[in-house]
Amino acid sequence: MTTQVQAKHDVGGVLLDRPFKIRRLGHFGFNVTRMDDCVHFYIDLLGFRISDISDMFASRLTPEQLKEVGNPRGYFTRYGGDHHAFVLFNKGVMDALNPARSHGEITINQITWQVGSLAEVGAASKWLPEQGVRLQRTGRDMPGSNWHTYVYDPDGHTNELYYGIEQVGWDGLSKPQSMYYRGFREPPSLPQVNEFDEVQEALAKGIDVHSGYRHVDTMPAKYDVDGIMLPRPFKITRIGPVGLFVNDLEAAEAFYRDRLGFVFTEATEVMGERCVFLRTNTEHHSVALYPMALRSKLGFSGHSTSAGFGVQLANYRQLRDATAFLRENGVRVDTDPPAGLHPGVDYVAHAFDPDGHCVLLYYYMEQLGWDGRPRPRSARRSAANCDWPETLEPLSDTYNGEPYLGPWG
Repeated sequence: MTTQVQAKHDVGGVLLDRPFKIRRLGHFGFNVTRMDDCVHFYIDLLGFRISDISDMFASRLTPEQLKEVGNPRGYFTRYGGDHHAFVLFNKGVMDALNPARSHGEITINQITWQVGSLAEVGAASKWLPEQGVRLQRTGRDMPGSNWHTYVYDPDGHTNELYYGIEQVGWDGLSKPQSMYYRGFREPPSLPQVNEFDEVQEALAKGIDVHSGYRHVDTMPAKYDVDGIMLPRPFKITRIGPVGLFVNDLEAAEAFYRDRLGFVFTEATEVMGERCVFLRTNTEHHSVALYPMALRSKLGFSGHSTSAGFGVQLANYRQLRDATAFLRENGVRVDTDPPAGLHPGVDYVAHAFDPDGHCVLLYYYMEQLGWDGRPRPRSARRSAANCDWPETLEPLSDTYNGEPYLGPWG
């Protein structure tokens, strides 16, 4: 299922088919209409922490336009040390700034993939257009400080490749806006100064580097979550996979496989429709591609091409507790997705945000080894989603994969 391309790009001393290698999903975002309700859902209920609130897009609107959009701000949020793992932007604001896309069904703001170096970002920004991929822009955005290049997939979804993102430490403070002068709106020359020297320069300028945004949770920490008191009975430890409804499954598969370098894991059939799953690391899949015809069959909202944004929780008990907690707080949660929709994941819940986007809650994803072969379907756990047991027997790769670093709260 892979396309053979002559290996010719030196990526850190290893010859690869592309001049970059995607390592993981770095962050993701939605453009929403019910902003205040979505802020409550993602921050108060799911537990993402605000790292920065931005008016960078709203400031470009007229007073008349601002009256129509409601809360116009953008929210950069995190679950760990990365400055942001999930972003929310106002759909009315984004549509006003880009009228050509305002009537479409793309409510995904961005799908952002981390590569290994700034050199890889620069090489990707040149190589991808040479392969016929439409380039959006290249540079370095603030907040977040991540160097990046943006490209479109065949359906118009924005994919960002980035190197390095601002880290929020033990004090919970993000960089102050007075340090945003190191942003770039064009391809940067290489090499660039390192992050430590940037901070030294800011200190020399007299900038108070401790004056950034700090999130304070408004929910009381009343749950004993495996020995830590938290405001919710669960902890997000990872994001992904990303699910997309696409118009041309073959074209989308070719883009993510041949252009971005994802590896085919397997295909399934759901309600008579072929679905494709690709990975970029050891997880079973990082991207799930579903034909548009499946959207209505699943009962998903017709306003969005999003087929799910994955959120991994620390363990199975927390997954059970999360479904109960969200339902108690008025969230629609479904725990009986059809077979084949999420291969490599056993127990999964669909939680729907106020705009109708599906968030996939799960605790386990199958891990692939050196030979790249997924577990035979006959050897997978049969998850009786209608009747989740209190405890489970372990699988060979239970709790394997990318670990969460740092304290939970």
